[in-house]
Amino acid sequence: MTIGPPRFWNKPRATAPSKLLMPLTRITLAIGTLRRRVSRPLRVDVPVLCCGNLTMGGAGKTTLALDLGRRLLTQGHRPHFLTRGYGGRHRSALRVEPLLHTARDVGDEPLLLAAVAPTWVGRNRAETAQLAIAAGADCLILDDGLQNGTLHQTMRIVTVDGETGFGNGQLFPAGPLRERPTDGLARADAVIMIGTDQTGLLATLPSGIPTLQATLIPGPEIRRLLGRRVVAFAGLARPAKFFTTLTDAGIQPIRCISFPDHHRYTHRDLERLATLRRNSGVTLLTTAKDAVKLPPWFRDQVTVISVELLWADPEAPTRLLARLWSGT
Repeated sequence: MTIGPPRFWNKPRATAPSKLLMPLTRITLAIGTLRRRVSRPLRVDVPVLCCGNLTMGGAGKTTLALDLGRRLLTQGHRPHFLTRGYGGRHRSALRVEPLLHTARDVGDEPLLLAAVAPTWVGRNRAETAQLAIAAGADCLILDDGLQNGTLHQTMRIVTVDGETGFGNGQLFPAGPLRERPTDGLARADAVIMIGTDQTGLLATLPSGIPTLQATLIPGPEIRRLLGRRVVAFAGLARPAKFFTTLTDAGIQPIRCISFPDHHRYTHRDLERLATLRRNSGVTLLTTAKDAVKLPPWFRDQVTVISVELLWADPEAPTRLLARLWSGT
């Protein structure tokens, strides 16, 4: 059974369950409007790049942040990541130390980010920005934060999942939207669609917003798995996205097991997977995001599949980052 957002969120239009929840969307709209009115974003002396989205999770913003962070590093810059640290128990501003902190401490995505560049968690991006700059950052990348008004953003990128787009076009909880697309796109400097446009969204976007496209592809370790019997498991906003990536690469799992996004694997979960591996003689596959939540005794039994971005225009991200540094 696939665990994820309600199915009616991604219907082409609002259905009966969505219509029943529409009165509650006024709360989402009111909260967003109030936040924008009272926000006093801090301006800092380094460029700030936000990789966000308009929907509730699963659009690929962390993968995008990692890709652009690596590119900035190769250009000789010193990027630091700023993220909320969803799922972690630490509430104050904190620099992530992969050898010290666990996913239970700081969340799963911050550990992925910290493997590439210094990473800070905290709800107040202005606070973590100042700490990062004091620690030597010459640019900042926000993983999520498009709706966070505490820090002025030099460039805002809206990440869109090509398969689901903006779903049924309704605000949470009637749909997947965090804010109205007209509001979010009005602040956007670029839109990046990950995957093929299956909803026709690109044709509806306002003219003048640069639109780039990329595809998720598995890392090189996938080649060692061709011809093997595998069982894949993942705890993501949309686990099917990972399973489809495997299938597209020529891997046909005999079973796919889904867990909720940011799932904390229990001993019972792990014993179930380990028994499946022993009894069926299969190779267990999971994502890097899930792997950081696995204990060492179990991680050795699992093959971790990394995910990368394949850009439709290989020069597009370079041009995008040049705009960040020019301030335009």
